[in-house]
Amino acid sequence: MADVARTPDGTEQLSIDQLGASIKPGRTSEDLLFQVLLDWGLELSMSIKKEDVAGHELLTVEDGALIACFDQEVSPDIIREIARREPLRAVFRDDGFEDDAARINAEQIFREMSPKTDIKAI
Repeated sequence: MADVARTPDGTEQLSIDQLGASIKPGRTSEDLLFQVLLDWGLELSMSIKKEDVAGHELLTVEDGALIACFDQEVSPDIIREIARREPLRAVFRDDGFEDDAARINAEQIFREMSPKTDIKAI
């Protein structure tokens, strides 16, 4: 993860947009997935399946223990597809959502379709 801690006096107004991403440049989907596995206390030896669904890369751990989509743009259709699979956990890039409303809508989709799924955005 990127170092996003800043003091107000050390931040210029013009650079605030540049501080938005919390992911270090150059990180792959696998890098992010392993960090999430560690954060959630899951075994790194769990099976991982990579698949392409409607142009989105999904990483599925242990047949639904976790499904991750780290694409730069996450569509409502892929959110519904992941929720339809009812994983125990789902994780996305925070900056993959167009805005806060899109992220809130994603949470609502999971509440309706897969209420037991823990959702995380990194």
